[in-house]
Amino acid sequence: MKGLELAEKFYQEYGCKMISENFSDVEKYLAFGLAGSGSECFGYDDEISRDHDFEPGFCIFLPDESVIDTRTEFQLERAYSKLPKEFMGFERSKLSPVGGNRHGVIRISDFFEQKTGDKKGEIPAEGWFYISEQFLLEATNGKIFCDNYGEVTAIREKLSYLPEDVRLKKLAGNLLVMAQSGQYNFPRLIKRGEKAAAQLAVTEFVNASLKVIFLLNKKYIPYYKWAFRALEDLEKLSFLYDELEWLISNSNEPENVIKKQEKIERIASCVRDELVLQGLTKSMSDDLEKQAYSANNAIKDSQIRNLNILYAV
Repeated sequence: MKGLELAEKFYQEYGCKMISENFSDVEKYLAFGLAGSGSECFGYDDEISRDHDFEPGFCIFLPDESVIDTRTEFQLERAYSKLPKEFMGFERSKLSPVGGNRHGVIRISDFFEQKTGDKKGEIPAEGWFYISEQFLLEATNGKIFCDNYGEVTAIREKLSYLPEDVRLKKLAGNLLVMAQSGQYNFPRLIKRGEKAAAQLAVTEFVNASLKVIFLLNKKYIPYYKWAFRALEDLEKLSFLYDELEWLISNSNEPENVIKKQEKIERIASCVRDELVLQGLTKSMSDDLEKQAYSANNAIKDSQIRNLNILYAV
């Protein structure tokens, strides 16, 4: 069973009753769900990931102290800690009364400040360039089972994806990295006999390609260890999974070099086609440097457009 499903079942069986019987007076201000750090919040948990931080547990999100005071917060923590210690064969972790856990009672403002730097998830235009997409994903992943107050849902909707000009700036920069590392530097390094450096160039190309693909899908890219796993679920360009994996999984022996160059150019061509479909370029050139500047020119805000093209990389 996946952790998210386990959490919702635990909430439905024990959490709902605990709240309705003991906290009916504040229930209208609470939200319940599971979001944040941990593979279970992304749906990527498996048998291996159960060796840490895996348990039947959920989050109780509280608004500020002006709505729910610290005394009620403490009472909620106590009540949550008294829920069954085992559920469906899984044991719960010990909950610290001073917080710091992934489950239990969490102030809405604390949760979003930790992820975005702001208690209400208000991010200034410049701020979007500095916040890791992993953190933005943690703020919006998982599932909110019930949101009586509506504050959590409203903030998550506001953070659902990057502003368009920020997306385009990141797209332009990573397209240029793809061009420099894969189309330009890889063959030059091979000619020089620098196999290790050539493989670093391939790795840079694959990393930038993944970022570009997620940007073209308008999806946040997760932490590197989940990037390929998440790629499989994307609507656009997920079919490039095998080629990207092959590039970083094979050596730079002579028999592989030509194949690598062919795969790099095929990936570039597929990315170009998607840029055309999204109206971000009219050029049919496979030169991704040219496509990078086309994407940059599509930025409406002149201040963002005039920043160095690699600013958001």
